Amino acid sequence: MALVRWQPFQEMGDLQRQMNRLFDDMVAPADRRDGVGALFSPAAELEENEDAYHLKLEVPGMEPGDINVDVTAEAVAITGERKSEQKTENKGMTRTEFRYGKFQRVIPLPGRINHQNVSADYKNGVLNLNLPKAEDEKNKVVRVNIGQ
Repeated sequence: MALVRWQPFQEMGDLQRQMNRLFDDMVAPADRRDGVGALFSPAAELEENEDAYHLKLEVPGMEPGDINVDVTAEAVAITGERKSEQKTENKGMTRTEFRYGKFQRVIPLPGRINHQNVSADYKNGVLNLNLPKAEDEKNKVVRVNIGQ
């Protein structure tokens, strides 16, 4: 058995590289790490009332044609792409902090909906979905047995 010299600073460097890779992967997956098409996830808000669920999704700077909404009885899947404006400057540097690229959000719903009667509205960068509840969900009463 050979003796190996312990090199704590090398191990710290390895740990730092692993942590950097972990945080890089959280911000942009390895296949999209070039910064051009970094993924983003729009903010969403879900509210419920007696008759429907109301879902709001924040997608500023997009056209309604760039957003796809697929609805099932149990979930809403929203996909889209924010396209970047191609600007080039001969002198100087161009810097942008806007996020461009594709996004996908699948939002599970707390109850079943009537997915045939979903309506959508897009105004001022906010997508509003009205998701009417299924009739059997509206009148659903569950009896709870209390045992000794």
